Amino acid sequence: MSDTPVRVAFMCVQNAGRSQMSTAFAEHERESRDLDDVVEILTGGTRPAEHVHDVVVEVMREEGFDLSNRTPREISTDELESCDYVVTMGCSTLELGADDSAVDIRDWALDDPDGTDLDRVREIRDEIRDRVRALFDEIEREVTTHA
Repeated sequence: MSDTPVRVAFMCVQNAGRSQMSTAFAEHERESRDLDDVVEILTGGTRPAEHVHDVVVEVMREEGFDLSNRTPREISTDELESCDYVVTMGCSTLELGADDSAVDIRDWALDDPDGTDLDRVREIRDEIRDRVRALFDEIEREVTTHA
């Protein structure tokens, strides 16, 4: 493995729901697997909202995560092109070329939690948690194999 960290971006249009949940779970996975020096996590949106959706803050609080102070941000194509993995949520207006082999683009095609009832948002949250864990299983194998 090179000295540069593995860069992972979670993005969607508003950066106020799915990508924020993904980022919180990824930060937890990075810390629990002792990969702080190995994995860099970015998040953003193409048209960021003013704040994280209230329903997302609520269901993440149930899992011990406080997203109330997070602010959606814009993410640039340059930032995304610098990543090893880019995860979109099924709503992306991503401009990266699909044939760009330097970036592993994953589209998780998840429903937007905004305006959705709590039980459905919990299902989305749990699916995101499972997908983030699986992604970190891959990353952990990659960095330990190339170490």
